[in-house]
Amino acid sequence: MSSSKKLLRLIVSHLIALILGAGITFGAIKVMSSQAQTILEPTPKTEIPSTELKPEEKVALEPNAQDQLESFVTKAVNLTGSSVVRIDTERTIVRRIPDPFDDPFFRELFPRNIPLPREEERQIRGQGSGFITDKSGIILTNAHVVNKADKVTVTLTDGREFEGVVKGTDEVTDLAVVKIEPQGQDLPVARLGDSSIMEVGDWAIAVGNPVGLNNTVTLGIISTISRPSFQVGIPDKRIDFLQTDAAINPGNSGGPLLNARGEVIGINTAIRPDAMGIGFAIPINKAKELQPLLAKGKKVPHPYIGIQMITLTPELAAQNNRDPNSLFLLPEIEGVLVVKVVPNSPAEKAGIRRGDVIVEINGQKITDAGQLQLAVEKAGVNRTLKMKIRRGKQVVTLNVTTAQLQE
Repeated sequence: MSSSKKLLRLIVSHLIALILGAGITFGAIKVMSSQAQTILEPTPKTEIPSTELKPEEKVALEPNAQDQLESFVTKAVNLTGSSVVRIDTERTIVRRIPDPFDDPFFRELFPRNIPLPREEERQIRGQGSGFITDKSGIILTNAHVVNKADKVTVTLTDGREFEGVVKGTDEVTDLAVVKIEPQGQDLPVARLGDSSIMEVGDWAIAVGNPVGLNNTVTLGIISTISRPSFQVGIPDKRIDFLQTDAAINPGNSGGPLLNARGEVIGINTAIRPDAMGIGFAIPINKAKELQPLLAKGKKVPHPYIGIQMITLTPELAAQNNRDPNSLFLLPEIEGVLVVKVVPNSPAEKAGIRRGDVIVEINGQKITDAGQLQLAVEKAGVNRTLKMKIRRGKQVVTLNVTTAQLQE
């Protein structure tokens, strides 16, 4: 009799544990699946699902459950993914072959009656990504994807192929426009977002064709919203990049970086080869600004003053001043140190010298090279910039008129 009572208590305790466990599990699922309910909100016991659910109630619940389970990434890619294209390029280069009989010794031994090829053609193939921005067939991509290409082939996600024509490139911003002729066919178009409202921590979805793997999607976040090109390692570009940890690989170049709503907020462009999880995208607002010019084959005007520069800090200046082999002493301040002045440039004409430290432009304090580059870019071509310069212990003010950068 005592053993049967023990068995009964054991069964009852297991049943209670199962009921409590089911209640806790259901409560946890509800909190995770509903954004409106916070973790601190208690889960009413009455919400434990009944085993006697009616068939019509099951049917009514299924669509809502499916909506909750569907990933925002899936929705974003379904919205924009079909507008992403693969771009294959071919380029012919001609290499001159040295003549083995050009030496006088060989000319005496061998007659020149045998014709020899003097040039050799070689085909170079490349691959990248892009996305359609207009039903007329306008495609945005990177300049380095299509630069100097003799043949461009554009392939859509549904397998359709078109011959592409490079309408315009801008190497300074690494942007390019390719045009295809839809010939009456309907083309999917990407939705362009606003890169200026992105914040660190926002979702970032990279779409493209890395290493030949078409329609690849990777997920990350925005790590930095304004990374200067000189920090990225490409000082010849003039762009403040979006930085992301979404995986970007060779072949992703030119493809879109999407926000959580499936809108394009950047163009995947570069990675840091010495690190993982560090990729860079051109903000879509810059691409929207330049696309009309590039689509018409026009040159994008870029101002320049003609200096090579580095950011100067008090620590860097002090280190230089302690070096007995230093060419000159530097003021231990923040500013931009002029390392080299390009001959016949606006800077040389204005009187800027190597070793000058630029500390102010048009009344704005300048503390790093990125600031100076941005100030010149915003000024435009043929604009005068009033620069305050530290030259040794002297303070000099010079007026520098920008000119158009020639590629």
